[in-house]
Amino acid sequence: MNSKVARSRRVLQQPPEVVQRWIRMKFVGAAPRVARMISRWRLLRRESRRRRALEGAFNEVKKRAIEFEHSRFRASHTIFNMSLYFLLAERDIQAMKIDALTHRDEWTRKLCARVILLTIHELDLDEVSGRSLRDALEQIGASDALRKEAFMALREIRSVQEKARKEFLAIRNAAIAHRDPDALLQYRSIRNLKVEVVLTIAGEFYSAAKRFIDLVPRLMLESSTMPALLRQYVQSNESDSIP
Repeated sequence: MNSKVARSRRVLQQPPEVVQRWIRMKFVGAAPRVARMISRWRLLRRESRRRRALEGAFNEVKKRAIEFEHSRFRASHTIFNMSLYFLLAERDIQAMKIDALTHRDEWTRKLCARVILLTIHELDLDEVSGRSLRDALEQIGASDALRKEAFMALREIRSVQEKARKEFLAIRNAAIAHRDPDALLQYRSIRNLKVEVVLTIAGEFYSAAKRFIDLVPRLMLESSTMPALLRQYVQSNESDSIP
């Protein structure tokens, strides 16, 4: 008889309290692993459609950003560069979040969560979407409604980023953007990291960034009209002629 089967039968012949303890150790202890396996399977299926949609948007915006990279249409370049900036961050988060939630190894889950935090922390929104965006929207003659929606979306992204920076400042300085020389401080910061909290904030960032990305088709239309292209071209010539 198989030794494992024999051992199981012997346990089942013990008093009820012994049997109950054995069942808890055998099956309840495995519950988190089983739950993660089921969640991983479900997430992979659910996220595959989102991933394809994200990749489609990324490739289209990347193509437009390349088209305008060295052109005289600087406002269009600004708009597509900023859109690509957010899509790059979204793709990084998308690549990490399933493992952050469901990888069987706890250290890997927390490493993925740290990379997600680093991505959100290090976005330089002022550099990529400050005055240059205002000037770009002015150049293309964007409608007041579109300008308002764009800046509201950016304000929401900044709000999520500030929340992440405040809540995770300690671990960022100890074990994400920097490596504290106190190794035990590093270890404890990683150990105490709550992956579910990180992913909640990542979800908020994703929603805020999506609000801006959803505006891209309208920005494309408004920046591609003949008046918008002419304004960009004329202003580019004027700036070139300034000694």
